[in-house]
Amino acid sequence: QVQLVESGGGLVQSGGSLTLSCEASGFTSDKWAMSWFRQVPGKKREGVACISRTDGSTFYSDSVKGRFTISRDNSKLSVSLRMNSLQPDDTATYYCAAEWLECGGAWSTGGEVEHWGQGTQVTVSS
Repeated sequence: QVQLVESGGGLVQSGGSLTLSCEASGFTSDKWAMSWFRQVPGKKREGVACISRTDGSTFYSDSVKGRFTISRDNSKLSVSLRMNSLQPDDTATYYCAAEWLECGGAWSTGGEVEHWGQGTQVTVSS
């Protein structure tokens, strides 16, 4: 059974940092691009960051560029998201996701995602 399990969420003050982790299991191949999305109740899901499998290219939404860093460990098929300079607007449930091989041109829509994690809550207090 394929699973993506996120960890590392929590409560942090504005300006603080958190690192989210996602461990994959049950995959028969490691050829997956990994990404992070976030969603606030009543709002549209937002693609935050994506990292390709082929060459490790990374992509970020404008709202987090320069503050968040996505990285992966291919030996374990895991992905992390280092979040710095957190702001209250970053408060959301963060989801790990996997799409085949590369971050597509429309990666931030999540349309090519085949597997989703259950999510981890990040709350940034002002």
